[in-house]
Amino acid sequence: MNPAMETALKPILCHAGALAIAALTGLSLTSCSSVGGSRSSMDYDPPAYRPSSPSAVHVKLSTSKQAVYVMEGNRVLMATPCSVGTAQDPTPKGTFTIYRKEFAKRRVSSPGAGYPMTYWCEFKPAYGLHWGFVKPYPCTHGCVRLPKMAAAKFFAMVSAGTRIHIASHQPEDATVGATLPVLDDTSLPNPSDSYLKSNRVFEDAKYNGRMFVN
Repeated sequence: MNPAMETALKPILCHAGALAIAALTGLSLTSCSSVGGSRSSMDYDPPAYRPSSPSAVHVKLSTSKQAVYVMEGNRVLMATPCSVGTAQDPTPKGTFTIYRKEFAKRRVSSPGAGYPMTYWCEFKPAYGLHWGFVKPYPCTHGCVRLPKMAAAKFFAMVSAGTRIHIASHQPEDATVGATLPVLDDTSLPNPSDSYLKSNRVFEDAKYNGRMFVN
């Protein structure tokens, strides 16, 4: 994305998750390319383990590591890179509860009305985790962007009432977090407005792989 386009798009992007739409590029060859020593999030499919007690699932998010850990007790069920808010528009820190999930959500307010916010999991008014461009540096307006397949698994593993703790650091940063790949979607093109406003955008977002390892 060139600087002029990025500046023009900023008002409609993710304070409420709207940048999730930018990852919906149709799975072209570009989607699976590498950028330097990093890779695109479009082909990233982290292993996930089925919770034995769904009510015991909780989430940890490290803003410094830009990593999300889905936990059951002390066990990591899934770990994935993410993108968080900038210093000017930080992702809120503290302990919250995911209270709203909506797969096929569209933004209601303007600017950006009608834009899809796929796999939306809201933990604070106008803040949620969702599918979107992932970059190796803070780049959102406070929401948390997840890779497409990680977002699908996250959506399946959490529920209304799941606790999420957001802090600068998490203990898992030094263990499973240290093995996470670097994801960088900076070079991926934006899809057309007509595509974003169509129903196909949600059809293309559906996960068709194996959801859980076990």
